[in-house]
Amino acid sequence: MNMIPTESLISSVVMIGAGNVATHLGQQLYKQGISVAQVFSRNLDKATRLAQQMEAEPINDLRRVRPGADLYLIAVHDSAIAEVAAQLPKQPLFVVHTSGATPATVFAAHYQRYGVFYPVQTFSANQPMDFHQIPICIYAADESDLTLLQTLAQRLSQQVHTIDDRQRAILHVAAVFVNNFTNYLFHIGYDILQQEELPFNLLRPLIQATAQKVQQEAPAAMQTGPAIRHDAITIARHMDYLQRFPAYQMLYKIITKSIQNQ
Repeated sequence: MNMIPTESLISSVVMIGAGNVATHLGQQLYKQGISVAQVFSRNLDKATRLAQQMEAEPINDLRRVRPGADLYLIAVHDSAIAEVAAQLPKQPLFVVHTSGATPATVFAAHYQRYGVFYPVQTFSANQPMDFHQIPICIYAADESDLTLLQTLAQRLSQQVHTIDDRQRAILHVAAVFVNNFTNYLFHIGYDILQQEELPFNLLRPLIQATAQKVQQEAPAAMQTGPAIRHDAITIARHMDYLQRFPAYQMLYKIITKSIQNQ
């Protein structure tokens, strides 16, 4: 049996943040037997609720962050990462964030040991996740720290990828298209049906089938609809109906043209 050297293991973590990402990630770390020593949030109630789930100490003051943990995991809004990094104690900590859009170098002015631990998934409260299927993208400034993150990520997921800041930023752009933008399109469909007093359940099987198709094939190969068929009569009817929704009509026109240009 191959044993992993103790020095290659992260056994204790301080969680900076108590939102959706911190909650799901913290819970998964705890399930894997990794000690979560502290949970920080400016809102002590939020810190306490999450800390109670993993036998951690809740804190709402970064000056109370204790040294000695193997990893300090910052899971806050992108705009707050630099501020948090500047306020953490200046001991020789190993600090990472969970952002797809923020470069690891945000830590360079404060720490020698830093990196990224980015789960490529959208997290919502009270929505359980199968972490084994979530890709985790890692990066560290130091090779030995990268090994630590890789070993940790492999305890949580079957998909671990080492990518640099540029690659991760590009991945995040693509993720916005396939997640945030598609969800907004779902909202448009929901809004139209609501205004016409039709149930959104009529579209849920279609959404499910579309998502299942792209698990097997390239999206372009799966494209259907009036735009790809250049069905001008149907497109004109849709545009006529959408006159009552000018913003949706403009988006319909742009997307239709983009599909046809492809």
